[in-house]
Amino acid sequence: MDKTFAPHGPLTLASASAIRRQLLETAGVPLSIRPARIDEGAIRDALLAESAHPRDVADALAEFKARKVAGEGLTLGCDQVLALKTAIFEKPDSREMAKDQLTRLSGQTHHLYSAAVIYDGAEPAWRHVGLARMTMHSLTEPEIDAYLDRAWPEVASSVGAYQAESIGARLFSRIDGDWFSVLGLPLLDICSFLRLRGWRLT
Repeated sequence: MDKTFAPHGPLTLASASAIRRQLLETAGVPLSIRPARIDEGAIRDALLAESAHPRDVADALAEFKARKVAGEGLTLGCDQVLALKTAIFEKPDSREMAKDQLTRLSGQTHHLYSAAVIYDGAEPAWRHVGLARMTMHSLTEPEIDAYLDRAWPEVASSVGAYQAESIGARLFSRIDGDWFSVLGLPLLDICSFLRLRGWRLT
């Protein structure tokens, strides 16, 4: 079996996201999982109060997470922000909120910003924000209800109340950008950075 030579031990992932963990493990990246506990809502609200761009909000949240658990070796913090024009969406905490989000996204193009920040020890060493443009079909209310009948509550963990890697793909007419960023992790860019740091398949 192929293995990855990691010069300074496994990469610490400051996230409890199952999809991010799966993407990295499938790519052969040795991992240690240490989810960061930060008040994302308070940080997001403070940044938005200063009129921060959604890209900068994603980047800042990713950095907060990486810095929170950084220790020896490399630590990866990640965050994804969905922006429809100037509005930033959060994960829906109810089916009613999910329906409202899908109604607002219907027939529109929104942006997903997927940020990754890597700390080396106590210092930031690398950062990247991937971008995907997501264009949704114009959906009727019965279509949205039928979708949520099948997808809720699994999509409660996704901003915008969809998972484009599963049945949510049927909601979209077009997706432009890096597919891994749609899933919440700019994987190719992360792997390129690790390669520069000496990580190799063996």
